[in-house]
Amino acid sequence: MTNNEESTGRKRVLQGKVVSNKPAGGKTVVVEVERRVLHPKYKKFVRSSAKYHAHDENNECNVNDEVLIQESRPLSKTKRWIVIENRGSQF
Repeated sequence: MTNNEESTGRKRVLQGKVVSNKPAGGKTVVVEVERRVLHPKYKKFVRSSAKYHAHDENNECNVNDEVLIQESRPLSKTKRWIVIENRGSQF
């Protein structure tokens, strides 16, 4: 096995916050993942965020829940992630 084949077998895991779980009967949640990146010129940390559509099989995630999502095969036009752990609300 070459080094390139080993790296493709791993699936990324990201932590983020649920910002939407509509529609009520659906199994899709929108997760916002925030990153802190050092600006190359000004040497200041800049926050950047991305939103991912994730599959919530048991429909247990609510808005403001912290969740772990993992890469998966395409489940629909926009869903490429699945929820693997719900850590609940931070409030």
